[in-house]
Amino acid sequence: MSADRQGNPARHERQHQHHHERQHQHRAPGKRHPRPAPRRTLTRTPRPPRPSLTLLPALTAQARAAAHPAPGAAPCSCHEPATPLADRPDATVVRHADTVAKAHAPGTDAAELTLRLAVAARLPDVLLPPLAPAPAPLQDRLVTFWPYGAPVDPDDPDAAPWEATATLLARLHLTTPPDGLPPMRGPAKAARAVARLRAALRAETHPAADPVLAAWAALPAWARAEAPMPGTPALCHGDLHLGQLVRHPAPDGPWRLIDVDDLGTGAPAWDLARPAAWYACGLLPPDAWTRFLRAYQRSGGPAVPASGDPWPALDVPARALTVQTAALALVKAHAAGRPLDDVERAIVEACARMAPIPPQLASAERD
Repeated sequence: MSADRQGNPARHERQHQHHHERQHQHRAPGKRHPRPAPRRTLTRTPRPPRPSLTLLPALTAQARAAAHPAPGAAPCSCHEPATPLADRPDATVVRHADTVAKAHAPGTDAAELTLRLAVAARLPDVLLPPLAPAPAPLQDRLVTFWPYGAPVDPDDPDAAPWEATATLLARLHLTTPPDGLPPMRGPAKAARAVARLRAALRAETHPAADPVLAAWAALPAWARAEAPMPGTPALCHGDLHLGQLVRHPAPDGPWRLIDVDDLGTGAPAWDLARPAAWYACGLLPPDAWTRFLRAYQRSGGPAVPASGDPWPALDVPARALTVQTAALALVKAHAAGRPLDDVERAIVEACARMAPIPPQLASAERD
């Protein structure tokens, strides 16, 4: 189930941003240079989804049927109508009562998605389990069904479940991946974001794009999805942010990770990279980052050492997620015909400040 079925992902990612930007040259470990922060509210009101003309009604009907599966059941008497939670080219999501139906992106591989669903079903203490073991076809899409879970409240950043998130990630990373599970898609998503930026630049250049593309070019091949990921493959989420958590059963059940589209094997540090990048850019409070990191270490997570400096492991993934975020920010600003906002500008500036990757990390990536 996609992140945004429970709310706008940009809003979730920005709900915990801090107003103390640091000069972080991604990253001489331990060095941090404060600078003035952006001065505006960072949380946005999400735009309502724009329903697809034909897919949404069909998906709504499937969600209603999944919510009321009994043969010969009386007509639906739910007080709330079916609600579209997201409608984008890569995901359309509808909730009916306590059931959520997600139409995955066109071209989604049915066998790979079925494997990912099996992992979620096998780890109900970590991942929200699906309601059915395999996707169902609908038009040119594959549909999966999920129980509804209560998302993170974007208006209450102090209640963000950083420790629970870290603990769930550690459990996921410590689980032996099943045979045949494909690689997690984090680096591939970063590469697609940069490809979208390059496509936008063919129509019109943007002065802020150069440092973003330069930072991308400086990354090792694996972080650009051009080579296998290094190290022993772990079971990874692939797209971790606070929009990927819900309480189930709603509203007060335990936290669970959602969205298996990018689930797979790979470098577990990637799952820590988005919080690390926000912290390094000065957009996540130090206390929140420390709580997240320490909870992961206490839980035995393999992505970083149990003590000492975590940045040799996090440096490259955090750079890659910063570039991905900056590239998407430029694409969205260009499409809307508007300047970058304060947060977007901070991310782009972080790309411009990136120092060369330390030699020891570059050599480690080649080993």
